[in-house]
Amino acid sequence: MIVAFVETLDGVLKDVALETVSVAHRVKETLGGEVVAVGAGKKVEGLEQLGKAGADRVLFVEDERLEHAAQARAHALLKVLEGKDVRAVVFPATKPGKEVAPFVAAGLSAPMLTDIVDFSFEGEALVAKKPLYAGKVIGTFRLEHPVLIFSHRPKAFAVRRDGAEAPVETVQVEVDPRALRVEVLEIKAKEKGEVDVAEADYIVSGGRGMGGPENFKLLYDLADALTRLTGKKVAVGASRAAVDAGWMPHSHQVGQTGKVVSPELYIAVGISGALQHLAGMRTSKVIVAINKDPEAPIFKIADFGVVDDLFKVVPELTRRLKERAGE
Repeated sequence: MIVAFVETLDGVLKDVALETVSVAHRVKETLGGEVVAVGAGKKVEGLEQLGKAGADRVLFVEDERLEHAAQARAHALLKVLEGKDVRAVVFPATKPGKEVAPFVAAGLSAPMLTDIVDFSFEGEALVAKKPLYAGKVIGTFRLEHPVLIFSHRPKAFAVRRDGAEAPVETVQVEVDPRALRVEVLEIKAKEKGEVDVAEADYIVSGGRGMGGPENFKLLYDLADALTRLTGKKVAVGASRAAVDAGWMPHSHQVGQTGKVVSPELYIAVGISGALQHLAGMRTSKVIVAINKDPEAPIFKIADFGVVDDLFKVVPELTRRLKERAGE
């Protein structure tokens, strides 16, 4: 059995779950068996869609108490897997994935790799690549164990969509009360309509060069134009400097102390390219930098660079994208 952790939130299936199942299906191609997607939390609609990404079946523990309790959710997953022939368990390297995975690895007495961006097999040993030293180098690791446990960086792998819907089974387990000792007092939800940078196809990020919070409207306009033209999910991000200045909420921060992302397109606007920011976005597929300082470190990793005043470039870029979209 190849297990894929299904990430859900408040009854909604997260996009990254499809990627996790797709990665698990790739593991199945070498190790064999079936891909079983396993999740826990509030009731979720549409779980059968995981079959299109490669799941053979879906097991879900419906229990609202598990929604924000990582240890309890992990305990429920271990109960579901008890007595089964588990060959591998795949997690997303997201906040819930990072919280649950170590508990599951400990429960299965297995080592684990985190945040991988590619992998292959040598026999039944996993050979994985992951960024190290703030993304400055890519390390290669070999994991050889009866149970392979690892997490993948979101957006690092393609999603399969050619499968059929999978059967969904609701599972009941008795959760250890000790795993429910942490009580969540309050959840502050992000603004509705905002695309999470961790789930975005494209990201437009602003840094200290934006000059103030009011100027981030330029980036929102650019993101909106990109969405209208391409139909992609586009998010507005920010550097740590912009967040520390109070210009953007921390939920938008990209970097070592924010969110690590790997979108198809990353546009860095007025961001010099501090090491901690580069650590959070240098695995993006295409990087575009807009900065008036030709010596800015961001240009060293950018695929395309514009050395000019962002207050001229961004509005002009937005205007041209709107023209292309027929607006």
